[in-house]
Amino acid sequence: MNIVLLGPPGSGKGTQAKRIEQIHGITQLATGDMLRAEIASGNALGRRVKGIMDAGELVPDDIIITLIRGRIGKPDCRNGFILDGFPRTVPQAEALDRMLAQRDLRLDHVIEFEVDEAVLIDRLTGRFTCQHCGASYHERDNRPKVDGICDVCSSCEFVCRPDDSPETVKARLGVYRRQTAPLLPYYRRTGILQRVDGMADIDAVTREIEEVLG
Repeated sequence: MNIVLLGPPGSGKGTQAKRIEQIHGITQLATGDMLRAEIASGNALGRRVKGIMDAGELVPDDIIITLIRGRIGKPDCRNGFILDGFPRTVPQAEALDRMLAQRDLRLDHVIEFEVDEAVLIDRLTGRFTCQHCGASYHERDNRPKVDGICDVCSSCEFVCRPDDSPETVKARLGVYRRQTAPLLPYYRRTGILQRVDGMADIDAVTREIEEVLG
């Protein structure tokens, strides 16, 4: 089963991808992780990717597709994969379809996380994480059980992501609307696009996804 998750930053795609991975035994492929792994490998492609990213440029679609092609050929993707963070544009979706067709594969489900942008901005701008273990918290909805102490590792050091300021979040949502929203009619035409309520609680979203996946 091959799945694409679509939704703006903070809509819960990463959390749900982990749950799908655990429930169905299929592998989450986050393009950011794949790019970092390629850079760490030190090979020719990794050096090229590092140069592009160090220059602050976007990694070209052909490189991302090359990484995905190689990644889905590994044994842990035998049962399928979950793409989180790709495709972001219609040309990327078209390139992905061509690559999958060359391997006699196809996407089975594309799941859109519907969100209320005003609520999403509030959700994102309240986030902070433990600097030591990375556990996530929220100023209003998910504070540590003991104020100032991480529930997981008892660290007292927390950080806020620099891209979680209200202005930056609004800009990121604007980019999503402009670039990624056109993917919805593209996948709607194929009949594989389904929607879930990205604003529901985590367990409710998981149940909706399981209904989609059958």
